Formats: sequence, structure tokens, C-alpha cells
Amino acid sequence: MEELRKGFHHELDEVRLSLARLAASVIEAIPRATNVLLSGDLEGAEYLILADDEIDSRSIALEDRCYQLLALQAPVAGDLRQLISILKMVGEIERSADLTVNIAKAARRIYGHSLDPKLRGIITKMGEQAQQLFTSALQSFEENDVAIAGAIDDMDSYLDSLQRQFVQAIFESHAAGSIDLQVAIQLAVVARFYERIGDHAVNIGERVLFIVSGWRPENKGAARHAAKTAYDDTYGIPLPNTNTTEG
Repeated sequence: MEELRKGFHHELDEVRLSLARLAASVIEAIPRATNVLLSGDLEGAEYLILADDEIDSRSIALEDRCYQLLALQAPVAGDLRQLISILKMVGEIERSADLTVNIAKAARRIYGHSLDPKLRGIITKMGEQAQQLFTSALQSFEENDVAIAGAIDDMDSYLDSLQRQFVQAIFESHAAGSIDLQVAIQLAVVARFYERIGDHAVNIGERVLFIVSGWRPENKGAARHAAKTAYDDTYGIPLPNTNTTEG
């Protein structure tokens, strides 16, 4: 039995290493996508787009390894939390890789259009902050560091602020006639891509907190539904609909 557990933990260590390598690929892809966007590097854009197939393949292989360990080893407690969280993290990382590809595709759509220094400066900052968020998320996972994991959400607030600044700068640039409407639309979408990368990094940080402590963030929509259901069960009168756009 002891040998079986050692074998399982060796497999789990390999899974963790594979996840770290997958996340590192995204960390490398973020500045590449930013450079492609700023330089109009069509060859670099094509490289990022084609490389996504490898990320997809590695993601699927890693998920399969997790499923095999769950089925064959029946882990409990902390080991179970790790495997469940890693499965979730694979999806966060794979979708983040897709977002870098989307940035590369947007670069191809606006190829040949120049951007003013203010727009270029904010794009650079968004790329740097998105990369820093993912780097911190990976570090928190590798080191099981709850302090770093807990700080990622606050770090993401800065990226959200940059996105808002960028959208405002897009309006100003379009009003000044520096960019046409189609370019403005593409750039606004690009800002959303960076913002979503940050959100995925936040989710990874939350998974690290779950691995280490078992803590899970409250889902506001689920909490509202539970409160309404409990009220209805108790009094037979449903609460009024208080849904908002918050998650």
C-alpha cells in the first residue's frame, strides 16, 4: 500500500509539473502577442495561431491524466482537492492561450493601421500586467503560497483600470480621426482579451487557495438562488426577483 501511495504522489507531482509548464507557455505567449500587435508582425501572428494546436493537445493530455488518477487512485482530502483544482486550472490556462491567439488575429485585422503613442503605451502596460498576473498565479501554485494567491485579485484591479483607460483613449483617438471605426472596434475587443487573461489568473489563484485551505469564493448568483429557495420553502412566498448583472 505504501508503494502504491508513493507511486500516486509521484504521478501527482508529474501532473503539477505539466500544469506549470502549460502555464509557462501562456506566460511566454502574452508578450509575444503584444509585440505582434504593436509591430504588425504577421509572421509572429501566424506562429502564435499555429502553436495553439499544441497547447490544446497538451491540455487534453493533462486532463486525461487527471481523470485516470481520479478513477484509479480514488484520492481523498488534499490530494482530491489538488486533482479537481488542476482540472479546473487546465481550462483557465487553455482559454488564456486562446486569448493570446485572438490578440494575434486582431493584429492581422488591423495590419497597416498606425496607432498613436498613447494607445501603444497602454497596450504595452496591459500586456505587462497580464503577464505579471499569470506569473504570480503560477508562482502561487508552484509554492502553494496563499499570500500571493490572495493578492492576485487586487493586482487584477490595475489591469481592469488599464482596460478602462484604453477604451477612453480609443474614443479620443477615433474622435481625432487617428483611427477609423473598424480599428477602434478591434482595439476595444483586444482590451477585453487582456482583461479576460487577468480574470483567468485570478481564478487560478482562487484554486490555489482551495488546494491549500479548502476555501472557495462565494458565487453571488448561487447564493441569491439559495436564499430565495429557502424563503419560499419556509413561507410559501417567493422573494421578488433581485437578479443583477453581477456573477
